[in-house]
Amino acid sequence: MARAQGARAQMALAFETTYGTPPASGFTRMPFASTSLGAEQPLLNSELLGYGRDPLAPIKDAVTADGDVVVPLDAEAFGFWLKAAFGAPTTTGAEAPYSHEFQSGSWTLPSMSIETGMPEVPRYAMYSGCVLDQITWQMQRSGLLTATARLVAQGETVGTTTSAGTPAALELKRFGHFNGSITRNGTALGNVVSAEITYANNLDRIETIRSDGRIDGADPSIAALTGRIEVRFADSTLVTQAINGDPCELEFAYVLPSGESFTFTVHAVYLPRPRIEISGPQGVQATFDWQAARDSVVGRMCTATLINDIEVY
Repeated sequence: MARAQGARAQMALAFETTYGTPPASGFTRMPFASTSLGAEQPLLNSELLGYGRDPLAPIKDAVTADGDVVVPLDAEAFGFWLKAAFGAPTTTGAEAPYSHEFQSGSWTLPSMSIETGMPEVPRYAMYSGCVLDQITWQMQRSGLLTATARLVAQGETVGTTTSAGTPAALELKRFGHFNGSITRNGTALGNVVSAEITYANNLDRIETIRSDGRIDGADPSIAALTGRIEVRFADSTLVTQAINGDPCELEFAYVLPSGESFTFTVHAVYLPRPRIEISGPQGVQATFDWQAARDSVVGRMCTATLINDIEVY
């Protein structure tokens, strides 16, 4: 009997034309490190009395389909997750390399169909109506660079054969922490130990009464862009900004030697006044839990620019 192994698992993704309806074709094979995407339906204990000490049969509750997908930050596949987070990009360039600019503030977000497959069982689960709720990643000195995408799906359909056909393959050109840099108002920000970026669409699940127990949709509400910067305390630049209450522009960028790049620009970052602690003889560090807001000049909160060889997302 075959046993499922994560090493043989597959994932395919395609954007939907109609929410909750998987497209017949157009799937792309996606690299991923792990996923908790799935559907669950809890049981409700019976509250009825008069039948003795042994309980009556439980009742099925509503279906919930959601979960996280851990994906690499790479030059091509990551664009699909950026499109899910911000909407379709504005692409420029007559030939490769192409520049894809994703902007925050869109009132409508595309939905996706994502299939996860375990061919040795076989089990192929199609999750339709997937909308990205939150994406987060960290910057540090070493380690593997990955992002976590939190998804809200409408439902799950399980079969023994794939519904994604033969997914298109992408060339994996992965960014690493070594390729990263951070600038503040156009100037390199030094003494940064680590950084964290979280963009949330704060989806509102439309939980209407349906015979299949699924949701009717997931609508984006007020977005949130937050993060954390941990720095070695070497000057008072950031502390002074926090005290004054002025915003700054932070840019988180990755560039490969082959020319591909990913730049995430937060146009108006506000810093809280941190507590400066001396915990021992080692270097003193300060942590800023920053928040972003809409910049009145640019007209949006953030811009993500991905440069690669893909013509259209």
